[in-house]
Amino acid sequence: MARGTATTASRTAIVAETSAAPGGALPVQGLSPLVDGPPPLRYFNRELSWLMFNRRVLAEAQNTNYPLLERLRFLSISGSNLDEFMMVRVAGLAGQVRRGIDEVSIDGFSPAQQLQQIHGAVEDLVSAQHVVLGELSGLLAEAGIHMVGDKPLPRAQSDWLARYFAEHVMPVLTPQAIDPAHPFPFIANQGTGILFSMVRVADNDPVTEMILIPPSLPRFVRLPEDGGWISIEELVRRNAATVFPGFRLQGSGTFRVLRDSDMEIEEDAEDLVRYFRTAIQRRRRGKVIMLQLQEDFDPTAEQLLRDKLRLDYALVVKSPGLLAMNGLSQIVDMPRPELKFEPYNPRYPERVLEHDGDCFAAIREKDLVIHHPFESFDVVIDFLRQAAEDPDVVAIKQTLYRAGKQSAVIAALIAAAEAGKSVTAVVELKARFDEEQNLHWASQLERAGVQVIYGFVDWKTHAKVSMVVRREGDGYRTYCHFGTGNYHPVTARIYTDLSFFTADPKAARDAGQLFNFITGYVEPKNTEFLSISPIGLRRTLYDCIEREIAFARAGKPATIWAKLNALTDSRLIERLYAAAQEGVDIALVVRGICCLRPGVPGLSERITVKSIIGRFLEHSRIWAFGNGAALPNRRAKVFISSADGMSRNLDRRVEVLVPIRNKTVHDQILDQVMLANLIDTEQSWTLHADGDYQRVSCRSDAGEKPFNVHRYFMTNPSLSGRGAALTKGRKVPKLALRRGGATVD
Repeated sequence: MARGTATTASRTAIVAETSAAPGGALPVQGLSPLVDGPPPLRYFNRELSWLMFNRRVLAEAQNTNYPLLERLRFLSISGSNLDEFMMVRVAGLAGQVRRGIDEVSIDGFSPAQQLQQIHGAVEDLVSAQHVVLGELSGLLAEAGIHMVGDKPLPRAQSDWLARYFAEHVMPVLTPQAIDPAHPFPFIANQGTGILFSMVRVADNDPVTEMILIPPSLPRFVRLPEDGGWISIEELVRRNAATVFPGFRLQGSGTFRVLRDSDMEIEEDAEDLVRYFRTAIQRRRRGKVIMLQLQEDFDPTAEQLLRDKLRLDYALVVKSPGLLAMNGLSQIVDMPRPELKFEPYNPRYPERVLEHDGDCFAAIREKDLVIHHPFESFDVVIDFLRQAAEDPDVVAIKQTLYRAGKQSAVIAALIAAAEAGKSVTAVVELKARFDEEQNLHWASQLERAGVQVIYGFVDWKTHAKVSMVVRREGDGYRTYCHFGTGNYHPVTARIYTDLSFFTADPKAARDAGQLFNFITGYVEPKNTEFLSISPIGLRRTLYDCIEREIAFARAGKPATIWAKLNALTDSRLIERLYAAAQEGVDIALVVRGICCLRPGVPGLSERITVKSIIGRFLEHSRIWAFGNGAALPNRRAKVFISSADGMSRNLDRRVEVLVPIRNKTVHDQILDQVMLANLIDTEQSWTLHADGDYQRVSCRSDAGEKPFNVHRYFMTNPSLSGRGAALTKGRKVPKLALRRGGATVD
């Protein structure tokens, strides 16, 4: 099991394929959604489009405009993204192949054909990750952060590592011989192990030993003084003689296993909570979907793993170095502020402060939108905390999709229940990889007296809604919060999302119908404000698209802008194609998967698609329709939503589409948020008809100035949150979309 490295020739080829400086085209060899044979004309493949997205994430690790540890963070993110993709999406395709399901994707390919394409693309992506790691390792070393590989160490460091191993690692290791007397051990999902080829000195017999790395051990160990880092598997390998006295080491190799982690929900599950607790345990033992091996892994040992792990339709990937790129996040967290983004502290909306911090008074005055992470998520928490403490509040209803581990939202709901208020929490157990955390919160809430509802068995409740009923005068007033993101204080500092607050009675009545739908299956009838999926959200979008088509036929300006995380629904895509063919101009900002093919003559030449990847994760969903005039304009129809343009969001989830009617909020979302995304030139990638993404760049010879959407919002306050300061304080630079480029007035 020799430990090898990639040859110079192969590494050079990989560099040529993957290196992309900011401003250049992103190479997509092996990842283009255009597959062999006659290309599907109308759609890109969903899975390969996702791999394109992760390649754009990886390209940010090569972005020289970013501090060094932030570049390493993007590499780590690309690793964790790939793990989830394999454990869920690829595992699902492999399951279809095993069951003989031949249902084709919207681009016309069977699960088996897609798997073949995906496997090749994943191998290319893993190779690219290692090239980027090699580049960053050299730069990190120059900054005093050394990645210790298998090279010899100075005596002092070697002695320190030996002591650390003996005291902190050796006691938790369990070496196991692989022979007929010892059953092959179970290797958990995302488990890493080392196979050792050894010879027993006493009788010269060959022995194969395995050590599985306990998940309780740190991914990396930091050496003293020089800031060097060594992976835990390398530390174990270096100390093999300590673990196996009386044996002679012949070779060693590290491997890692990813398993199917998706969960299928049985409609006849009698006890959903008990079912999920059991399903979580089953997930840890799912079928192997990928086996990662160090390059030059011993063929005999590899065959042993293949036989014991039953790798039917699984991908085997060999890597020249580190396995599990996601673990690099531990190094990113080290205290080197000069190698990270300058800390950013979100603003607290001035309009709330003008009301002495009283959220209800601020919302009662007029609608308010908070743009996270540029404006503080504390407003959302304060909204619930004040509701818990306010003696006039009689009821709180709240959806919870992901709430995080240390959730102030949960604490506020518990406090409200303990104060005697009626509190209802809709906890979604099917929130992928958060099922266990959500079960924990559900039990905590129930113990405090909160009425916990788990919603529908076969639909996820993905809508982000909170409503507070407050006694005012002779009656009651309901305050609502609608969000595009989760009630998760940590991700609210990373994801760009919108929190919309209103006391509009129409919104209150519809929010009440929404909760009755979830808790009592009472289907909403004749909603006045919200569009709710899977009932009428799709129809609302179609009606708006058809209205733009009518304007185009009448010779009036017809425009659609949308910002989404993903666009995969073929019926929605076909409506957009139809609109483009009728003369509607469509500009889409789709961060991740996009199956729509833009710029095809006769089909989509009026459609543009861009993706923004940067310091913050673009997550808000926005739709804007010109309504008979060019965008942006005051009478445009503007919506925010919890739903993406995917079939699951429109047909198999409970989602909301929220109209924006307040003038200031309308201006903020359309003229600030949406427009800034469209005119960004520093973090954007343009999707072309052939499936390639190219980084957007400014032409200095044409006098164009670069524009960074995240920097703009970090340095300029929002509109609706400013209150009186909007007229008294400094003006917010006005954005404009003009032919030949954007301007900031």
